[in-house]
Amino acid sequence: MSFQGDPNLILWRLYLKSTITRVHQVLSTDAGRASFWAESAKEINGVIYFVFPNQMTWGGRVLESIPPYKYVVQYFGNSITTFRLEEEGEGGTVLTLTDAGVPIQDRPEVIAGWVSVLMNLKAVIEFGVDLRNHDVTRQWDNGFVEN
Repeated sequence: MSFQGDPNLILWRLYLKSTITRVHQVLSTDAGRASFWAESAKEINGVIYFVFPNQMTWGGRVLESIPPYKYVVQYFGNSITTFRLEEEGEGGTVLTLTDAGVPIQDRPEVIAGWVSVLMNLKAVIEFGVDLRNHDVTRQWDNGFVEN
């Protein structure tokens, strides 16, 4: 299998040393999403209003939430981002992220962007550390990896 070989789907997996319930909570709550994903990510009437470090905004509809196993949102370019959660081992969770429908010209940045987001999720859940710098002058668009 080649790296990200399906042109219609981005796929990443991540093992977390945390319960499936905790992982779903971080994905599906305003405070949880703001702890790793965006500067703020408030859900109002089924739409998450993301504000990113570069001040870009996005409103994406929550399409499905099946606690603690699945969370699906409409994301940039109207792609569909799905987080599937499976219990693994003693209190661990395997998260499988898929992002379907990302425009071909955006794929390289989105593939890398999800790695950044997922590794920050791991840092927050496992170590209570936010790897982002929260500085509008030092963000993704200026070549900084810490969002």
